[in-house]
Amino acid sequence: SLNKRVKPVAKSNSLTGVITPVKTPALKRIGQSISRSISFRTEARPLPPAPLRSRSKASSFPRRRNSQCWSDTVESHDLTAKEIKRQEVIYELTQGEKQLIEDLSLVKKVYYEPMLKLDIMTESELGQIFGTLDSLIPLHQDLLARLERLRGSEKTVGEVGPTLINWFPCLEAYVTYCCNQVGAKALLDQKKQEKRVEHFLRLCQESSFSRKLDLWNFLDLPRSRLVKYPLLLKEIQKCTPPDHPDEDSLPDALDLIQSIVAEVNKKTGEAECQFYRRGLIYLEESQRLPEIQQSRFLYCHGELKNNKGQRLHVFLFELAVVLTRPGEDRDGGQMFNVYRQPLPNALLNLEEIPDGEAGGGGTFRGAFTGGNDKVKNCFRVSSRGRSKAHSYSLQANDSFSKQQWITCLRQAIVQSRDRNAHTSQSQLSIPHQSLTDQTDQQRVCRVSICTLEREQNKAQTVCETETCLVIRTVSHRWKMSLYFYFSG
Repeated sequence: SLNKRVKPVAKSNSLTGVITPVKTPALKRIGQSISRSISFRTEARPLPPAPLRSRSKASSFPRRRNSQCWSDTVESHDLTAKEIKRQEVIYELTQGEKQLIEDLSLVKKVYYEPMLKLDIMTESELGQIFGTLDSLIPLHQDLLARLERLRGSEKTVGEVGPTLINWFPCLEAYVTYCCNQVGAKALLDQKKQEKRVEHFLRLCQESSFSRKLDLWNFLDLPRSRLVKYPLLLKEIQKCTPPDHPDEDSLPDALDLIQSIVAEVNKKTGEAECQFYRRGLIYLEESQRLPEIQQSRFLYCHGELKNNKGQRLHVFLFELAVVLTRPGEDRDGGQMFNVYRQPLPNALLNLEEIPDGEAGGGGTFRGAFTGGNDKVKNCFRVSSRGRSKAHSYSLQANDSFSKQQWITCLRQAIVQSRDRNAHTSQSQLSIPHQSLTDQTDQQRVCRVSICTLEREQNKAQTVCETETCLVIRTVSHRWKMSLYFYFSG
């Protein structure tokens, strides 16, 4: 739902709830709130009579992390302030690895293994939810061991760049893990509706080892760690003097990790888009726009109201906007019934409706406000071109959400039109040497308007301009599609 604001950088701790659209990469968007589109709200349920006790060993985990700096680990040093800052950041990198390993090991021992042993979920369901998390533990153990070996007798680290360059390619394993997160979050929210699952997870969250984090917070830790590496490297780079051995290697390490994060983000976005496309239920065949299937990612999605006051879940795909009504399948999984006709982004018209305007007749004001207050946070999307015109007036929950929708829609419209223009130019450009007189005949003429007369299979120029029109004819009949290119 759109009640919850999603910040562009900060990560949300609570991922069960409502949605707001925001122009962020898929990797960040999933971390902030995968339930933006799949929100399985569960009402408060009584605990089942059979108590489930957490393991005694789990209570040894602290509720909060002990914040320790590098300076706390050394008795004395003669380093400059800049070098101290550099050591602090490298120490933070090392401690972060150690804490991540502890948390992932905790998830395996306290969540995965008990739920499997107690048959709270099937092995297949747990495999879908936890994904390849188990394989990430040795990966980070390897980096931790490498970083600790770099510490000298004075507990300082000299050159760290080559070690990171050598290890960062291991993070390509995150592609599989992060791509699985969309479906994992959906299944986890679905299983939370079962009393045994909800009871077990609630007891775990209330226990001291959880630090008030729920299972999904733990499952999302690897993604959070991944996007933090570039930030840590930039800080290390800032604190590295020009004559330091890391001067040349750190930029290369930063480029490498940024490219890996970008690749993971791209693949995650594709997986997210594919996941939601599979959840669309078309009521009419005409709703199956090719732009929906051709879309590779989502700009945003969330809840909006139409001018009848009905709550819709709207998806802004790369090439089309789709209005849906959320529902559930027989297994309790989320599905989205396509509502009305989807609109191609390249043909969209976007109109902001000023606060206070009805914008859609008397029913618009009554549905949105109950007939008492002014209509607020509304906008309209419409489309013309392929068939009859379609127009939808929509309302966001607040001004922030409205602005996020407006921003995403504008970007989607511009990029879709640019994409179409580029595709048309690539397809319609004809090399000069191909303009030969063959069975498929072609004629070239200069015109200002596409108004031509046919006379013995020849194109007559109505008005000559700087634009070249290539007319392709077959069997003495004009083709319906004309090929354009521009000279000069």
